[in-house]
Amino acid sequence: MAHWVRVTELDRCPPGAALECAVEDHVIALFNVDGTVYALDGVCPHQGGPLGKGCLAGRIVTCPWHGWQFDVSTGEHQVSRTIRQPNYAVRIEAGAVWVDLGSPPDAPATGE
Repeated sequence: MAHWVRVTELDRCPPGAALECAVEDHVIALFNVDGTVYALDGVCPHQGGPLGKGCLAGRIVTCPWHGWQFDVSTGEHQVSRTIRQPNYAVRIEAGAVWVDLGSPPDAPATGE
């Protein structure tokens, strides 16, 4: 069941940026790739690093703690394709970023 939550203002995450947001009991990592916003679970599965504070290069985020890399559009780990970081559906409304915390892990991660 959908559970849309307002996360932040879009201008806090401009193109090329990553942003960590705490919402309810979740840490959400937002990524703006050429104007499309993606959302992943913000806690790296390796040792809990903050993905929203990682370096974004194109669609790839690198965890700042130990260098694990994920495709922000799919959540797929770049070395082991069996590891997938949960992602969330995103929508943009009136300059605000909304994330569906009720979406399943394989929901579309793109926002418009």
